[in-house]
Amino acid sequence: MATRLSSSGLYSHLWGTTESAALFDEHAMIQSWLDVLAALARAQAALGIVPAESADAITAGARAEALDLDYVAEQTRVTSHSTLGLIRGLLRVLPEEVREHVYVGATVQDVTDTWFGLVMRDVGRIVWRDLRACEARLLELAAEHRGTVMAGRTHGQPGAPITFGFKVASWADEVRRHLDRLRDGRERWLVGQLGGAVGALAFFGADGPELRRRFCAEVGLGDPGISWLTSRDRIAEFATVLAMACGTLARIGTEVYELARPEIGELAEAAPPGAVSSITMPHKRNPEGSEHLDTLARLARSSSAVLVEGMVAGHERDGRAWKAEWIALPEVCQLTLVALQLGRGLLDGLEVRPEAMARTVDRFGPALASERVLAGLAARIGKHRAQQALHEILRDEGSPDLAEALAARGLATAEDVLRWGTGAAVDAAAGMVDTVLARAHAARAAESEDWA
Repeated sequence: MATRLSSSGLYSHLWGTTESAALFDEHAMIQSWLDVLAALARAQAALGIVPAESADAITAGARAEALDLDYVAEQTRVTSHSTLGLIRGLLRVLPEEVREHVYVGATVQDVTDTWFGLVMRDVGRIVWRDLRACEARLLELAAEHRGTVMAGRTHGQPGAPITFGFKVASWADEVRRHLDRLRDGRERWLVGQLGGAVGALAFFGADGPELRRRFCAEVGLGDPGISWLTSRDRIAEFATVLAMACGTLARIGTEVYELARPEIGELAEAAPPGAVSSITMPHKRNPEGSEHLDTLARLARSSSAVLVEGMVAGHERDGRAWKAEWIALPEVCQLTLVALQLGRGLLDGLEVRPEAMARTVDRFGPALASERVLAGLAARIGKHRAQQALHEILRDEGSPDLAEALAARGLATAEDVLRWGTGAAVDAAAGMVDTVLARAHAARAAESEDWA
């Protein structure tokens, strides 16, 4: 029985994906830990620490489905040790002559931290794929709507004209920075752990560093060069990048959420067949995907904060830090993967309504050109005098005809106001779209589609 909505058969799709389940469900986790133990035995066999025949037998027997998981759970509780129950479960399925060669010289963190390295590799690969897919769609939208004029907004209020392509290019550029962070962090994050009791590899003597190198190669991770038992910055950094990616998706979702209001109606989520927004108000079309992106981002930030807290760890081992990671790292990974899946669907089905954007611009009329008029008038009478005059006209008098009001004050003609206009601002916004498009396409052409 599920005790949390995130693992509920009814609601788990809101908090994870099929891919994240394949990485984090109990069977997958146990199999990963067994794979780590088998890799350790193979690396030790290569150096003569354990017999090659034992390494082969451990590799063949280290299968989650071969273990009595009820016994493993019982022994975990009885021993109050994180991995001893698993070890005892594995020993039961191995020949007697092999059993003393399991888990030689290793500790819990050697297993679980190496698993974290594998998790970051596998999750990072999916995040890279999905972020690139989001970026590709955003670049398409930015190019398509390079010149689609809309009202730019500050403090929730109409400000000055921009283009929808400019707005989308800002999203795309932010996604590109997350891709840069993933690329740059890959070598730091994807490492194994083999440290022994306090990280000094004393159990293995002079063979320690070479054993660690071989072990890391066996699991497909880099050699960290030094144990990182209480150095948790890799986990914290990786999780922070994921939380930031969720934040970007939530920023996009928030924009759709706001602009989908019927009184604005400039954007809308796709309406999936059969979807019901409200069982009491049938007219509603709720932007639930956009809304949920914000929910996921809040939870991701919470989990990533726990992982940053883990950087403050004592001495050479501190269970307070890394045991909290057992909950928080899978959480932030699963939340990010479902956010990316949701974000991709949102962008692929996004309805853009240029006619509604044009209506908003027309509705606010000359007021939206006030920044450009201010610039033109400032060159004539000074910035502060121009600002005061426009404030009085647009705020105090509420004049519907800016050109007429300026002419009545002898400050500008209708031709001046038309010349100052909005075109320059829109042209500048479109030019920045071009910059983002060129930069992103160059980066995409130079990088691999696969992260790791």
